[in-house]
Amino acid sequence: MRRPRPRGELSAALLDLLDGPPGDRAPPAGSAVAGADPYGDDLQLALCLCYELHYQGLHGVADEWEWDPDLLRFRAALERLFLERLRADVPDGDDVDAALREVLVEPAGGTGVSSFLRDEGELWQLREYAAHRSLYQLKEADPHVWAVPRLTGRAKASLVAVEYDEFGAGRADRVHARLFADLMRDLGLDDTHGYYLDDLPAPTLATVNVMSLLGLHRALRGGLVGHFAVVEATSPPASRRLVQAMERLGAGPAAVRFYAEHVEADAVHEQLVRHDVIGDLLRREPRLAADVAFGVRVTRFLEDRFARCLLDAWRSGRTSLRAPLPGS
Repeated sequence: MRRPRPRGELSAALLDLLDGPPGDRAPPAGSAVAGADPYGDDLQLALCLCYELHYQGLHGVADEWEWDPDLLRFRAALERLFLERLRADVPDGDDVDAALREVLVEPAGGTGVSSFLRDEGELWQLREYAAHRSLYQLKEADPHVWAVPRLTGRAKASLVAVEYDEFGAGRADRVHARLFADLMRDLGLDDTHGYYLDDLPAPTLATVNVMSLLGLHRALRGGLVGHFAVVEATSPPASRRLVQAMERLGAGPAAVRFYAEHVEADAVHEQLVRHDVIGDLLRREPRLAADVAFGVRVTRFLEDRFARCLLDAWRSGRTSLRAPLPGS
């Protein structure tokens, strides 16, 4: 991923730090993080950069930074502030079925982003949506792989079965991240991972950061499984609407194919995750029920914030990005 521009003191200090070798200077202390906005651009960008070191890395940044103890302490301070705010804003409870029912009930009248794009969206808004989603979709399913070594038995086997499909079932041309790259090219967008990072607002970054937050901590494995369940459960109906939006707006076949692939596959995945992954996990570790429910609710909470960000902008005739896409 290419290095973005800083958005505040924390991200500026981090980017400056990553210019040098590990151990040369210390990152900002936890006290410098304490006053930051947990949902703000500065903290969310800093978290995004810390997490990217665990995936494909940052251009020009030494691989050794991934496990630098000082940087991990800095990341922990960012995570603590973000997680504390999420726990304060998301309702408590250990009823996983109730949490999933909340997610599966779609609002009357079709008020979400996919409904907007299907019914009244314009091509420039569809292109913006793809740019927003590219931060995750170009590494689709990667954050959820962290759950694999933290599960056992049927839960592990079923999650791997779902991930196998996400990674193309052994075929590189069917890897979902590759299919999304094809979609972006079909829409005239750059498919380089992180290309639009400078343009993505904090609500978008938060939807991706929460996956890494839950995935990189074994103690939060229940939350990661809950997040995965929401992704698979909400994908089929939203993907169906996005297929209709792509067809209405004249997007190419590769753009249509990405969402068409998710309509049928994720309907099967949703059942596997709910009954085999969550069910088996909670039979083995019933104390994780509250964590799974938290993962479900926090995913919906952040996705709702993301949707409001886009729809408020679009209904006012404004770009939902930090800067309009070229040609829009």
